[in-house]
Amino acid sequence: MIRYAKIPGNLPCCSKTLDINYSDSSQYKYALVHEWLTPKATGGSELVVQEILKFIDADLYALIDFESVNPDSYLYQRQIGSTFLQHFPLARNGVQKYLPLMPLAIEQLDLREYQVILSSSHAVAKGVLTSPHQLHICYCHTPMRYAWDLTFDYLQGDKRGSGLAGIATRYILHQLRQWDVISANRVDYFIANSHHTARRIWRCYRRRAKVIYPPVAIERFNKSAKLRSPKAEFYLTVCRLVSYKKVALIVEAFNQLKKPLVVIGSGSDLSLIGRLAKSNVQVMGLQPHNVVEEYMAKAKAFVYAACEDFGIALVEAQACGTPVIAYGGGGALETVKDIRQNPQTGTGLLFPVQTATAIVQAVETFEQVASKISSEQCCLQAAKFSSSIFQKSYQEFLDNCCREFYSHNQHKEI
Repeated sequence: MIRYAKIPGNLPCCSKTLDINYSDSSQYKYALVHEWLTPKATGGSELVVQEILKFIDADLYALIDFESVNPDSYLYQRQIGSTFLQHFPLARNGVQKYLPLMPLAIEQLDLREYQVILSSSHAVAKGVLTSPHQLHICYCHTPMRYAWDLTFDYLQGDKRGSGLAGIATRYILHQLRQWDVISANRVDYFIANSHHTARRIWRCYRRRAKVIYPPVAIERFNKSAKLRSPKAEFYLTVCRLVSYKKVALIVEAFNQLKKPLVVIGSGSDLSLIGRLAKSNVQVMGLQPHNVVEEYMAKAKAFVYAACEDFGIALVEAQACGTPVIAYGGGGALETVKDIRQNPQTGTGLLFPVQTATAIVQAVETFEQVASKISSEQCCLQAAKFSSSIFQKSYQEFLDNCCREFYSHNQHKEI
């Protein structure tokens, strides 16, 4: 584990008086900034934060923090810096409702005592204020989705998307996009969680990004795979039940197929999914980790229709030895190997468009080729995204950035 040196305050603007080994990143003091830390926030970005803290000794900051008082959290009783949003009504349930204030809030974090700022950002974490002699490395899970790619998805069907409220919402999103581009210039080095995200970072910010895939708990799911009984006949999907995940399309497709489908997850679309589901579709709602792992290990295939930046669930399913049927866009193109293009090493099927018809056709094709997909190949594919590989790649990139940034700054200042 990296231990930061007890250097008071910031590195001075003129660093020629310090005896610094620029290849040794352990001498610096680190801050790690994330958007929000709550018991309900358990996605891929939170897993990245948890993994970074295993090998980098960093002080943690977020817009809000309700994990340090959660006895079940690995962050229980940890000192975590937060912002004024911490004290706003219903903040525990998420600060997205305070979206217009999030850029202002993140800029109030005082990080002057740190030499290296690490941000884990899918919204505003990358927008913290830094000085020229502070190194800022951002692990970008996605440019802010509701401000860019999914603007119209979020506005469609929402009362805030029409009338005067719609005009106000669109103006806020316009301002947010401007701030988002400006704040990208505060980052010295970007990391993307996939090549898909790297392309989006370039499109939104015109910045290059190093691709380092996020860590997946391969070992945990491998254990479930070893304990599994032979594959059952049901198909499975696990995700947050919100509109852009396209779970309604999966349910519609299986209504037509009349094949058994299990849906696990909660979200704003839970009641809608329940109404759509016919007798062959079981909607289980939110389930504990051990139940999810058991169903993943037993499922005939894991079905996914969203366009994800990475898509950790797709890798988790393969770690269980379970094939994947997924929309062929976004991160799925980097994590799932279509059996039709990879006859020896295929781990699933990719369908070309997000429609119920395409899902029906993909499932019917899968039924014909399922015997060609081995659980062993699925596990081997998942192993490429292990925590150990993430740690090694992240640490190497961090060391290189520290060496390049601080040695360059010294030469410029002397």
